[in-house]
Amino acid sequence: MNGDHNEGRVELPNLKLPSFDPKFVQRAVVGLVVLVAILTSFFTVGPEEKGLILRFGKFERTTDPGLHFKAPFGIERVIKVPVQRQLKAEFGFRTLRADVQSQFATSPYKDEANILTGDLNAATVEWVVQYRIVDPYQYLFRVRNVEDTFRDTSEAVMRSVIGDRIVNEVLTVGRAEIAVEVQARLQESAISTRWAWRVDQVILKREPARPGQTLVQRVNEAQQEKAKLINQAQSEYNKVVPRARGEACRRCRRPRVISWRGSTTPAATAPASWLSTRPTAWLRT
Repeated sequence: MNGDHNEGRVELPNLKLPSFDPKFVQRAVVGLVVLVAILTSFFTVGPEEKGLILRFGKFERTTDPGLHFKAPFGIERVIKVPVQRQLKAEFGFRTLRADVQSQFATSPYKDEANILTGDLNAATVEWVVQYRIVDPYQYLFRVRNVEDTFRDTSEAVMRSVIGDRIVNEVLTVGRAEIAVEVQARLQESAISTRWAWRVDQVILKREPARPGQTLVQRVNEAQQEKAKLINQAQSEYNKVVPRARGEACRRCRRPRVISWRGSTTPAATAPASWLSTRPTAWLRT
């Protein structure tokens, strides 16, 4: 029994664990801590940016472009805000690739572009708002969900402006005026609410005609042609009619002599004997 039991046992070789020098371990830990401290202490702010330093989540200071130092190990962290760069927000579409032949996506964003006009017609309007951040502190800490707030405000202003106009103005002659009014209202809203952005430009995107817009565009062209013909006719009327009236008045002022037989003779050519014997024959017409 004992022999069988010994045959089933497996003897392991004597393993020796490697020995570590405590000083080496200490130096390695210190070196790692110093390396992490160095890597997390320095940061660079780009030429178009400003850096906002947060200490334990609370705003501490603002830094200009260049190389700067902050407390390591996450005690302080930096948020970089592009204050000199022109930003843009697209509505009704998104740019997939900006190139010579740019690619856009419109299908997922149709709800943004469909707007009701003042004459209860549906217009498809795609636009871009170009803006800059003026005060990074106000931009980050005075507005909650700043990007969503900016988009919601821009869309609300655009719908309000288009809701006061007819569809013909929205699709043709009134687009430039709409863009200017939207820009002014957005900037006024940003100033009154102390939002830290400045609206540089609002651009209404020109796009190919869609099936729902074809009939409206034909009506617009017909109305423009009608107005053109009316203006031309009015111009001709102003040239011809006053001249004709003047000629008629001039002729009316010339004295004429009517004979007893009904014939007319100018007074300058009538015989003197006839004029002296029949003065009642003079008539002015």
